[in-house]
Amino acid sequence: MKQIIIHIDMDAFFAAVEVRDNPELKGKPLIIGALPTERGVVATCSYEARVYGVRSAMSIKEAYRRCPHGVYMHPSGWKYSKVSEQIKKIWLEYTDIAEIVSIDEGFLDVTHSVYHSKKKTCACTVPCTCTARKIAHEIKKRTKEEFGLTCSVGIGYSKTSAKIASEEKKPDGFFEIPNAKVFTELIIDRNVRVLYGVGPKTEQALQLRGIKTVRDILENKHTVIEILGDHGQYFIDQAEGKDERKVIPYYEGEAKSVSKETTFQDDITDFEYLKDALRLLAKELSLTLRFDNIYARTVTLKVKYSTMKLITRSKTGIPVNRTNDIYKTAAALLDTVEKRKIRLIGISLSGFDETEFQQMTLDESGLLHDPEKDETLDSTVLELQKRFGGDIIKSGNEIIAEKRFKHE
Repeated sequence: MKQIIIHIDMDAFFAAVEVRDNPELKGKPLIIGALPTERGVVATCSYEARVYGVRSAMSIKEAYRRCPHGVYMHPSGWKYSKVSEQIKKIWLEYTDIAEIVSIDEGFLDVTHSVYHSKKKTCACTVPCTCTARKIAHEIKKRTKEEFGLTCSVGIGYSKTSAKIASEEKKPDGFFEIPNAKVFTELIIDRNVRVLYGVGPKTEQALQLRGIKTVRDILENKHTVIEILGDHGQYFIDQAEGKDERKVIPYYEGEAKSVSKETTFQDDITDFEYLKDALRLLAKELSLTLRFDNIYARTVTLKVKYSTMKLITRSKTGIPVNRTNDIYKTAAALLDTVEKRKIRLIGISLSGFDETEFQQMTLDESGLLHDPEKDETLDSTVLELQKRFGGDIIKSGNEIIAEKRFKHE
């Protein structure tokens, strides 16, 4: 049975969410990532910023050099994750074979939906892409109406063709690549980097032998294999439109870990300051877990010294998802590392569980607090955070940490 695959890619996702929530940013070059005074990179940027050559993963210093008048913002990970989960629920209404590639991108295998559609009204013989086209346009329409965001959607006979199709008419685009012949004709004169898996090193190796485009690959197959071996044949197959990869279904809870980290503008030796950073990271991770109602058994501390040496320290215990529990574990792990200049610090959570088991303390046992009232208050706070953002309510420790961390 022929595959029919849809690829969905949200347009400048982080920036688009910020513009949606603050219309004053509309039309401005918006750069999400580190601030110009900090050390870091661009996470994403609006299309207005891309006009100036700003791109994802670019050094923030270079981004500022190209676009000094841009609006620079730190990312709000908890907010993007929440919107992403809402959007994915739409995707999963059309198929249960969905591969979530990242927070803003995914493949849908709609082959079954197309072959077994009960609402087929076109005159085409099966298989046709009419049903897939209808699904794609419905997803675009609902994403815009329900969330105020746009996405670019591609339909293809393979994963590669669907992804390239989604990139053809960005932003807010739609494109179809029905077969291998159309695919090859579309990319024949493009740079070899258009093929999945061709990175800078492979591109350089091919260019040294005069192979710069997809056409060059097809006209010099023996040379490509000579240079790259089995990988060369893989790229030749791609250039010819051959891609038998399947969409690998995604299921909630399959993620192996979630993490947050921060890179400092100047190397840090003040471990109390580092603990302030850990408290803020712990809050963002806590919101991610609590929005999904899951717990983590393993807390891992990540530290990169000024020498670029990277170390990790982990502790596995009872499942946690509260800011203070995550923070205390990470802070205790920080106390065990060598006290030298630190460039980066982060927390990773893994070993996920949907149930909580925790030995009660004196306070939690009900001798000092009413557990039902505590649970009611906790649920109310979480609901407010879901509706209005993670910063709507802050503890005293979080306020102190935020002031120290952001203004020192």
